[in-house]
Amino acid sequence: MLTLLLATVDTAHAAEAGPIEGLKQTFAHFGVEPKYLVMQIISFLILFGVLYWFGIKPTIATMEERNRKIGDGLRHAEEMQAKLAAAAQESAAVIKAAQLDAQRLVDEARKSAKEFADRQNAEATARAADTLAKAQQAIELEHKKMLNEARGEIARLVVKTTEQVLARKLSDTDRAAYNDAASKELSVG
Repeated sequence: MLTLLLATVDTAHAAEAGPIEGLKQTFAHFGVEPKYLVMQIISFLILFGVLYWFGIKPTIATMEERNRKIGDGLRHAEEMQAKLAAAAQESAAVIKAAQLDAQRLVDEARKSAKEFADRQNAEATARAADTLAKAQQAIELEHKKMLNEARGEIARLVVKTTEQVLARKLSDTDRAAYNDAASKELSVG
């Protein structure tokens, strides 16, 4: 704007007086006094200094602090993202290990169950064989007992028949002798 002002001033008039005198005349022509202009420049510089120290500089410091915090936040977010990825890998490894342990436990349980079932089956077979053997022994004992009872009954019938055939009463010694003879005959036969 100053150049525009200077261009409009009568250039012929200013050329006669010299450069400083021409500047003074130009200022006087527009009503500008140099002492007020200097005071305004000093006031502006003081105002600029005050605004810079108390307004601009703290604002710049606050912006730099915020930029630093944002940068720290971004670095922290990147670190957390890396930690999250590491934790995800670690959890995947832990889950895989747990699955392998679970599979191993299931396999062991199946093996134990099969061994237990085989043992129970063997024990049941042994008990059944033992019960069968005992039943066979009981049958044999019962058979022998029945044979002995049958022999005794046959001997008694022989003695009774003999008494009837002979039509007399046998004494106890005769009866015992006939029983012994009938038992011997039945035992041999």
